[in-house]
Amino acid sequence: MPCGLSLAVFLVWAAFHQHTAGQPCLCSGLRPAGLQVNCSSLNLADLPHLPPDTTELHVRDNRLTSVSPGLFDRLVVLKKVSLSGNPFHCDCGIQYLRNWLLKNKALVTTEPTCASPGSVARRAVADLGDGHFASCALAGCAGGTYSTVVGGMVCCLVVLLLWSLRLAKRTTFTLEIHERHSGFEADSLRSLPRHRRRLRTEHTEVTMESAEGLEEQLVHVELLPQVLDAHKKHNIKIKAN
Repeated sequence: MPCGLSLAVFLVWAAFHQHTAGQPCLCSGLRPAGLQVNCSSLNLADLPHLPPDTTELHVRDNRLTSVSPGLFDRLVVLKKVSLSGNPFHCDCGIQYLRNWLLKNKALVTTEPTCASPGSVARRAVADLGDGHFASCALAGCAGGTYSTVVGGMVCCLVVLLLWSLRLAKRTTFTLEIHERHSGFEADSLRSLPRHRRRLRTEHTEVTMESAEGLEEQLVHVELLPQVLDAHKKHNIKIKAN
């Protein structure tokens, strides 16, 4: 980004930020193609958005307690930084600044120190060991594990729902007919009156057959007296079976 454009953007931000931070930061061009940003002694509690072509940054004697993670990573042409005179609180929130200082000690004119907690007061931020941030790592892992578990559960529920919907679309219903009903003709289901007429006809045939059998029995009953007389005349005995 050209120095003039960066300066214009920064001045607009500074004017907007003036009501909370007092006087705006001063931005001036440096040769060759550099930008100096001076935010010292402005009672700042947070660092403003800095132009990416900032080569010198001065934020001495403010109220900074930490630096937002990634803030200095965007300043790829930064060559000089002054952070002294700020009451840095050296808890987990200072870990980013400490790591950045370890990699960029050559850029810092005066090393910033811790103002709190009391166990590390007046100690250089860059001198804090890894053990000082051990609890931060455990808290981060715990939070990451919880997020991972919750995310896994949500993914499983989504997959289960999609599988259920897919299974429901592919499900078919099969109607099984018992063997004793397999002889029914299809036309009897399509035409119930015809079926009833056929049953009625079959019933009539059965009735006629029953009538013929009854008629034969009546004939035998009528002939029974004659048979008995013939048995008496000829002295024939009838044995019941």
